[in-house]
This record gives sequence, C-alpha cells and structure tokens, in this order.
Amino acid sequence: MLSSPTGSSRTLAAIALVSFSSLLLELGMTRLFSVVLFYHFAFLAISVALLGLGAGGVFSYVRRAWLEQWSVRTLGAWLCGLNAVAILLVLEVVLRLPISLELSRWNFAKLTVVYLATAVPFFFTGLLFSVVFARETVRIGRMYASDLVGGSLACLAIVPLLDWIGGPNAILFAAVSMAAAAALWAESRRARRAGFALAAGFVVLIGANHSGRWIDIVYAKGQRRDQPWVEYTKWNAISRIEVDKVGEAKYVVIDADASTAIMNVDPAKWDQPADPPANLNLVDRDKAARGQGYNWKKDLMSAAPAIANVLRPQGKFAIIGPGGGVDVLRAVASGSKDVTAIEINDIIATDVMRGKYADYSYHLYERPEVHLHVGDGRSFIRNSKEQYDVIQMTLVDTWASTAAGAFALSENNLYTVEAFEEYFQHLKPDGFIAITRWEFKEPREALRVVSQGIEALHRLGTKDPQNHFLVVSDGPLDADGRPVAVVIKKSALDETEIREVRQYLSANDSLHLIYQPGMASLFGETYEGSGTPTEFAFCTLIGQNSPRWTSLHYPYNITPVYDSNPFFFFTFKTSDVIDRILAGTGRGMDWRINLGVTVLFMVLVISFVAVLAFLILPLLLFSRSRKLETRNASGFSRLFYFLAIGLGFIFVEIALIQRFVLFLGHPVYALTVVVFLMLLFSGLGSAAARRWLTHSARVWMPLLAIVAGVSIYVWLLPVVISRLVGLDFVLKLLLSGLMIAPLGFLMGMPFPTGLRALDELGDRRIEWAWALNAAASVLGSVSAMVIAIHFGLNVTLACGAAAYAIAVLFRVKPAGKVRSEVAG
Repeated sequence: MLSSPTGSSRTLAAIALVSFSSLLLELGMTRLFSVVLFYHFAFLAISVALLGLGAGGVFSYVRRAWLEQWSVRTLGAWLCGLNAVAILLVLEVVLRLPISLELSRWNFAKLTVVYLATAVPFFFTGLLFSVVFARETVRIGRMYASDLVGGSLACLAIVPLLDWIGGPNAILFAAVSMAAAAALWAESRRARRAGFALAAGFVVLIGANHSGRWIDIVYAKGQRRDQPWVEYTKWNAISRIEVDKVGEAKYVVIDADASTAIMNVDPAKWDQPADPPANLNLVDRDKAARGQGYNWKKDLMSAAPAIANVLRPQGKFAIIGPGGGVDVLRAVASGSKDVTAIEINDIIATDVMRGKYADYSYHLYERPEVHLHVGDGRSFIRNSKEQYDVIQMTLVDTWASTAAGAFALSENNLYTVEAFEEYFQHLKPDGFIAITRWEFKEPREALRVVSQGIEALHRLGTKDPQNHFLVVSDGPLDADGRPVAVVIKKSALDETEIREVRQYLSANDSLHLIYQPGMASLFGETYEGSGTPTEFAFCTLIGQNSPRWTSLHYPYNITPVYDSNPFFFFTFKTSDVIDRILAGTGRGMDWRINLGVTVLFMVLVISFVAVLAFLILPLLLFSRSRKLETRNASGFSRLFYFLAIGLGFIFVEIALIQRFVLFLGHPVYALTVVVFLMLLFSGLGSAAARRWLTHSARVWMPLLAIVAGVSIYVWLLPVVISRLVGLDFVLKLLLSGLMIAPLGFLMGMPFPTGLRALDELGDRRIEWAWALNAAASVLGSVSAMVIAIHFGLNVTLACGAAAYAIAVLFRVKPAGKVRSEVAG
C-alpha cells in the first residue's frame, strides 16, 4: 500500500515530471541518433523507448512480490534517481561509440550495445508507472492523465531546448527533470534534498558543458568529429551544423554528413584568374598553376545545375535550399537581378552566411539582388504572389531524405506531384523547374523527377510532354554517382533554347547530354537491363509517357509520388532489396540507400524478436508457473484489447505526423505539434473517462467514435490540408489543434477504462496489459512506416481505424464491480 495518497497533487506532479523527462529523452535521442548514427536509425529511438517501457511493466509483474516490500514513494525516489544517472551514462555511450556503415558482426554488436543501453532509462520509467498503476487502479484516470500531460509538455520543450542549449544538453535536461522527480517522490526530507542536489548537479553540468563542451559529439557516422578542422558548431531542432575548414575552403556540414561549400568568390570578379581552391585535385591545381590561374566561372558553369543559368542568365530565380550559396552565386554572377533564396535552416541562413562567415562569402546573402527567406521552400512558393523564370533545387536533402524519408518521419514533400503543380503555377509561361539529384549508373532519383514532371504536366493539360524536358549530367554516370540536372519547362523547349544548350555543351566537355527534345523516338518497349545506356532509360520513360508502365519493367520504383505517399527517395522495389544487399551492390555512395532500406526491415525483425524475448515469453513462462494468478481470467483473449488499442493509437499518430509535415512545413514541427496535441488531449480524455464512462462496459462508445472519426479523417484531411497549407503558421497551429483535439480526447479513454475493467474483474494482470500495449506500439511504429511506404498514408490511417474496431470485439466486459483478492 502507499504511504500517502497516490492521487495527491505532489504525486501527480511527480508522474507528470517523469513522463516529461522520458519523452524529452526519446525526442532528444531521435535528433542525436540522426547525427551520431544515420537518419534511418533516428526512428529506432521510438521503438527502443517503447520496448523499455514494456519491459519495465513485465519486470514489475514478474517481480511483484519482491517489489511490494517498498512503498511507491520509495520506489519512485530510487528509480528516478537511478534513471537520472542512467541518462548521463547512456548519453556517453551514444556519443563515444563509433558505429560505421558496415554491416559487420562487430558493428552489429556495437549497435546492440546502443540499443540495450538506450532502453535502460525507459525500463525504469515503465517499471515505476506499471507499479503505480497496478496498486492504485481507482485513481488511474487522473494518474494516466498526468502521464500524458507531462509527455505533451516535453513536446513543447524539445524545440526551444535544442535551439538554446543543443542536443547533448537537451538530454542532460531530461536528467535534471528526472532527478527533480526523485525529490518529489521522496518520503523523507533527506531524500528530497538528495534529489534536488542531484538535479542541481546536472544543471551545473549543463552550464559548464554549454561553454566548455565537456560532453559533445566524439564519433558521428563512424568518424571522429572532435577534430581541429571543425571551426564552428551549433544545434537547433532541425539539425546540427558545423563548418569545416579544408585547406582554405570552408564547408557547412549538416548532421555530420551532407555538406555544402561556402562560396568564397566575389560575384563581380568570378571570371577573373584566382588562386585555385585548396580542395582542388592535384592535376587541376597543376593545370591552373601553369595557366592563367584558376577560373571560378569556368568551374561553376561546368556543373550540371548551371544549365539553368545558360537558359535564363538574367532570369528571376527562386532557389530552394541554397546552403552555402553555389546556385545563388551562379545566378547573381550570370546577370540575374532578382534571386529569391529559401533556406529552411536558420543557422545556415543567419548565423553562418550572414553572420560569422559573411565576410568570407563576400556578403553574398546580403546583396541587394538576393532576397533571403528562412522557411520551408514549398510553403513559401505556394504563398508567393510572384512569377519566376526558374525554380531551382540542387541536391536538396540528398542524404537526409534518402534515409529519413522512410525511417525518421522526415519524408520530403518538395518532390510530390502536387508540389510540382504548385511550382508550375508560380512560373512564367516560358519558365521551368530545374532539379538536380545525385544519380548512379542505373538512374532512379532523376528518373523519378521526370516521372513527377510528366504526371504534373498531364494534370495541367499537356498530353505529350516529351519536348518539355532536358537532362544533363556531370559526365557519364557510374557506381559512385554524379549530379544530374533535370529541366522541366512549362511550355515546350524551342529551337533557340535547344541550340543554346548544344553550343554550351560542345564547349564544356565535362558535361554530358542525357536527354533533349527529339530523343524520345529512341525508346523501346521495355527496359533491357543494366547494360542499357543511361540515355535509353530516360528516352523510354519520356517516350512511353506512362511512368507507371515504365516502372513495371525497370529495376527501380520510379512511379510518381503524391502528398498521400510522399516517399520520393524510396526507389527500391521491396522484392529486390534482399537480393541487392546479398549481391553487394552499391559499395560506393549508393550503399547508403541499400543500408537504409535494409535497416527498416532489420528494425521490424529486431523489434519483433525483442518483444518476444523481453515481453511476451517472460509473461507466458511466469503465468504458467502461477496458475492461481489467472484463475479468474478467461484466457488471454481480453488482453488482445490492449494490443489492439496500442496498434490503433500508434498507427493513427504516425499517419497524422506524416500528414501534418506538409501542413506545418517541417518534420520536426509535425512531430512535436502532433505528439503534443495527441498526448495533451488524450490526457484530458483519460481524466474524463471515469466520469463520463461510469460503467467500464461502455468503452465501446468512444471506440466506435474513434473508428468513425479516423474513417472521416482518411478522406477529409487531404482536402483540408491541401487547401489551407498556405495560411500563416500561427493559424495552422490553431487549426492543427482543432483537427487533432477531438480525436485525441477520445483516444485517451480506452486504455484507462480497460485497466479499470480488469480491476473490477479481479484480474491482476494490469502490468501485462501495460506490456502488451507497449509491445503493440513497438511493432506498430515500424509496421506503420512499412504500410505507409507501400500503400500510402490513407491506408495507414484506415489500419488504425481497423485496430480500434477489433478492440471493440475484444473489449473487457466486467460482469459487475467485483474485487477479488487472489494470492500471489
């Protein structure tokens, strides 16, 4: 029994603080994993957290008799204190353990260490909450509400914490709040002082780490990052930015992976001889030394993206994702007097390009002809009243979205058919889209760009768009890949434009023409294998004028993607993934995509095995050895109720996050806003459940309401989001609340009501119900992504509705309020 009422305000505050700390740790780890490991491992943090919570529930069930010798307050104080220390240790493990791209046994072992270590803090939380909920089922509604409200506050805190104190310190802040929770749980004054002293110690550590960086990234992507060439680092909610110095050149490095060069060139003098850049290869440096010096204009205009400047040297440009300013420099130096640059990362736009490195970049982003805006590119274009000659994107989210698109809730809405339609609507009659992707011997991303363009032009009334395309690469494609620029003109390319391009390519032998109008007649009926020239693949796709048909006979999935299925970078056909991995294809840069796809299925398998090993099997074995424990239970059928609502909740939550990425403009905002609203209003629904559902048997009412609501959202959300996406951000936040709040309120009722029903039946498997609910969330979090990738977000939402419909069939039906005391 509790030594003091569990429903007291201090205890409810302690529950909320533990939940706040745990969800803050989970969200912080997703950001940290994106930097230290790879983007596709960020999604693993969610699965690990849910597994730890469920494992804690299993332990509390298996070791119930041993745990009953301590009061809840004593357990809470000790578990929270240990948890705070565990968070610091886990942070050190994640920051210091080098994990590379290789799928070796040693690398797998290190990943296992990270996986299990990260689960430890969540294990302590799951253990504490399952004990509290099991001992005080009468007040479970209020406690569950406090749990959800605390988690929702973590969603509000994570973005400003990442912006203000950075990733590692945000994790340490979770330790501060966990130590404070230990003080709230403590029964004695001495224990409370110890808890607050521990919290104060972590605050001091954060302060010292903010300036001295005692705890920071040591290894990222298998490489040491605490190197002398790192001149500048800063975190925000979107990414970790550092500036690396290579010789005299400087690069902005995003999450220790993708990079963009900072242009150290005066646009007024870019065609004059200059010293060659320090990162130039030795052959070219020697040529420059023996000639008239290095010519920046020749170098920058010999790249595939420069074809946009050849066609519109004085055009009005809108450049999405300008980074270090390569495209901006080309546009300005070529003669454009109106360049709009839309950069989503404020650190790059403000702190780097207009701050510390403004002089180095010759104040490129502060020139009168350059108009810099910080925000999401698609949202900006949609809201713009301007008409542009060129809308350009060069290698935007090259590796970030390649992995994160499928695995880190970070799919890219810049490349959907609806996005292309919006771009065309903001072009002048003879304007064009210019998109550059990193492409390989067997093209896939640039081909999918063409597919997007074909479908968008079809929607705009162009029946045969083969004269609207131009494709140029930086030389022949190989296994390591090269930039490929795809130009998609709103109207057909005319003879003058084609002649200009031909003349320019003949004077620049480094550029390679892949497609121009008139080449589509070279296409055949089907794709004939890897030996077919690259030109044939593009000619076939454009000539057949049916991306879906072409994709059926092509090694990669190049069908158009839409806002309902925005996984542009998922180009592997699922049936071919394992064969390609076993064959060892793509050992160059292409390997990252192979690894990303493999990780998705590895996480699904690992999650399934972990659920069996840490949740299901211990419960089954323990229950068989304690037959008296389940004598009043009708088998395990009623526990499927908790499995079903766990699946339903996570399916709906992930589908809503994906949907609101487009609406809110960035995955980070979608994640925090949706999870915040879901947890907050689920908490309110949980608190209201006992008053509204006086008989737990009436749980079928909110369940059917959820099924109806989700079914309506399947059809309503795409229409509403598409029509209102251009509103002001604050208005979109308010509308997000109006759309999510009713559903979240209803979804907070089934879980506490089901636990109350178990208690009314005398069924003491409340910890097991907790564990199964967590197990469903672990498997559902990965399964939801698999479903979304292959079938779309509408199907994912529909699966959530189906799970809640199944819960109606398996709902716990108490015969009456009968309390049974069963021997342990």
